[in-house]
Amino acid sequence: MPKTPIPLPQVRTVGLMQPMTWLVLAWRDMARSGWISFAHGLAITAFGGAILAVAHHRFWLLAGALSGFLVVAPVLATSLYALSRALEQRQEANLGVVLKTWLNWQNSHFNKWGNDYWCMVQFGALLALAATGWVITSAAFITLLAPMPVETPMDFMRHVVLANNGWLFELWLALGSLLAAPIFASSVIAMPLLLDRRASLRVAVLTSWQVVVANPLPMAFWAALILGFTLLGLGSLLLGLIFVMPMLGHASWHAYRDLVDASSLPLRDAAVATGQRSGVLS
Repeated sequence: MPKTPIPLPQVRTVGLMQPMTWLVLAWRDMARSGWISFAHGLAITAFGGAILAVAHHRFWLLAGALSGFLVVAPVLATSLYALSRALEQRQEANLGVVLKTWLNWQNSHFNKWGNDYWCMVQFGALLALAATGWVITSAAFITLLAPMPVETPMDFMRHVVLANNGWLFELWLALGSLLAAPIFASSVIAMPLLLDRRASLRVAVLTSWQVVVANPLPMAFWAALILGFTLLGLGSLLLGLIFVMPMLGHASWHAYRDLVDASSLPLRDAAVATGQRSGVLS
């Protein structure tokens, strides 16, 4: 007999300005989490500084690394979601929560051969593949259409961004937006859902798409805020990322909680506790 498809969680609609509430709640979580929240931003800033040091004269390596970071950011922020969840449940948001998130995630999967076991790994791999595809596409686009060779960031500014004639920069932005839109729609609440509930990758991605379809204007505003704050962080010699990245990570958890009623799916941690008490592994 064919398996009965698992119903998707119920999706809620929110007002246009609701993303601003998520940011306010994110700052509250950052204040309550303390140093552990800002340590995420500091680690990302240090990583970005290392990229700049190595690739500042290799434009496509630099662009690829930064673009790839933006695409896989929902996965990198997983422990920030966990910190916000701990605060929501009136638990301590400390280093233990972070370590449990990254080191003990497999304990929530009893069937190590099942598709659900690899859902977070699969999602990260798909996002990395999408980032690689964008870098290759972008490089080919600029190489073919730029009037002069583009090898450094200054070349890109001079011959693409500040070019007097043509629409190359506008076309490049339009191409990037076209490719980024489905990635955003697939990931906007997928990782928080995978962290919180025993859901498959398919359920998480389809639910994320439902959220965007049901809330097109708020999600467009949220995407603009994410892009704007990220560019602000990058444009401040990366120092702004110390505050921007934890803020966006915590806010994404509150976006998930506002937009999705996942009560129809079992809690991931609850499933672990039940399995340990029963002593039965499927």
